[in-house]
Amino acid sequence: MWEAIASNRRRSRYLIALMGALLVILGFMIGMLVDPEIGGAVGAVVALLYWLLLLVIALVGGDQALLLGARARPVKKEDAPRLWNVVEEMTIASGLGTMPKIYVIESDAPNAFAAGPRPDKAVVAVTSGLLKRLSRDELQGVIAHEVGHIKNLDVRFMTIASVMVASITIIADLFLRSLWFGAGRRRSTKIDPRAQLAILAATVLLAILAPFFARLLYLACSRRREFLADASAARFTRYPAGLASALEKIATSGGSTKSVNRALAPLYIVNPLQRLSGRGLFATHPPTQERIKILRSMAGGAGYMEYENAYRKVRGGTAACIGKRTLKSEGAVAAREATSESDSKLDMIGRIQEVDGLLGRLASLILIPCLCGVKIRVPPNLEKKTVSCPRCGREHPMPEAEVASATPSEKSARTLKYQRKGQGWEAFKCPCGKAIQLSPAFSASSLRCRGCKRQIEIVGN
Repeated sequence: MWEAIASNRRRSRYLIALMGALLVILGFMIGMLVDPEIGGAVGAVVALLYWLLLLVIALVGGDQALLLGARARPVKKEDAPRLWNVVEEMTIASGLGTMPKIYVIESDAPNAFAAGPRPDKAVVAVTSGLLKRLSRDELQGVIAHEVGHIKNLDVRFMTIASVMVASITIIADLFLRSLWFGAGRRRSTKIDPRAQLAILAATVLLAILAPFFARLLYLACSRRREFLADASAARFTRYPAGLASALEKIATSGGSTKSVNRALAPLYIVNPLQRLSGRGLFATHPPTQERIKILRSMAGGAGYMEYENAYRKVRGGTAACIGKRTLKSEGAVAAREATSESDSKLDMIGRIQEVDGLLGRLASLILIPCLCGVKIRVPPNLEKKTVSCPRCGREHPMPEAEVASATPSEKSARTLKYQRKGQGWEAFKCPCGKAIQLSPAFSASSLRCRGCKRQIEIVGN
């Protein structure tokens, strides 16, 4: 696999160099319009410096910007133990030194993406819809695919390439907009007017076409990486059918795409704006059905050799995906059996309830369980002392910390207390209006409210 990854990196560097040349030429042409003598060199340098500035910003905090754009929230092990364990397993299976940080996006459409400037600073983000719909084997396949992107350094390259495309697009757009304000109608006495007009026409044409060609180069880089990440996922999980089944569910989920950030769409395991279709110049991913067919055709194996054979069989011709040296050194890898976790309706209901509880905690809501099975989601700033169940109508007292001591002499130093009801996830309201979450692992005798900073005694731990 290292050979295919190295080949892909070399090819990617060439494409990055082509995009860089396109950026420099665009800057040079714009500079020539301003000053025919030194403007070209100055414009090229300014364009290159602008790209370097955006690149530094992207590498330092680009992943956080992406997570912010996706409205992703970080989760800990006690928040989502199933997801945490799967990410931990795939980190070990891939040989990745550092476990990626885990984020959850509140979205019914199942999907996932990875980001980060380096493998030791990577993140994996999954949607709540993915956690609800996928069995453990399917979730393992998706996480293995994203870990494969991190292991293959795809996330770093795609960050660099996307910044390059953005730089070219922004510079071209600024130039074309400036024409409306007369910048393109200025005449220089240093060159012949006809030559200046020719330079203007050439620059306008380049400014229109440059973003188009830059995006084509970017997409050419990204499509092959999806096949390599699929091959990595099959190898890490030793269960290609898990990823194939996950791709089928993601592609046919039918979730809304109105809230999809277009800048994030190419990073997802299945582009939510393309889904089943993946053909054409502007496709960011190979056709999903083709990817599924390759994984389903691996003939009981899970290694790179089995993936290569299936890849050639499905795509036809002599085009290779995995390098020859890797295939020679790689023996046959048998696929494992499916795990004991089923994908029944009862299991899905359990997953939905678990994820709904997670989303409620991430949103700082108080969840009140009712005997009818409903978990009532209540905002902590609700002034009511009781809450009625929307299904059965039962009244429930609002869980709230009480004043432990309120005598006049102790009024200034009074503390709060809360009687714990069980050992699972539990939430209650502080008098200041802050929701406080207690995890199953919480065993301390007290805690401090992050809102009012008062000490709260936890009774029952």
